[in-house]
Amino acid sequence: MTATTKARPRQIDFSHILVIGAWGFAIVIASMLFLYVGHLIDQMLQTPPTFMLGLFFLGLALCIGRLYKDAWDRIPKRNKANN
Repeated sequence: MTATTKARPRQIDFSHILVIGAWGFAIVIASMLFLYVGHLIDQMLQTPPTFMLGLFFLGLALCIGRLYKDAWDRIPKRNKANN
């Protein structure tokens, strides 16, 4: 007599959802921090809001780039020999 085992359904890993949520929080905080620092630099130099907008978009681009890299690193690597 052999015992049969039932295949368990794949469980959802909620840690990925939490990581994406944390990245959303980091994007908001970093972009607002860069926006504020740019505003301070513009006030100090008495210039139009070029530093404010430039640093805002820089912070946004850097955070989105890091999010993309983190998401790309989480994808399991495929073995080329199996293709």
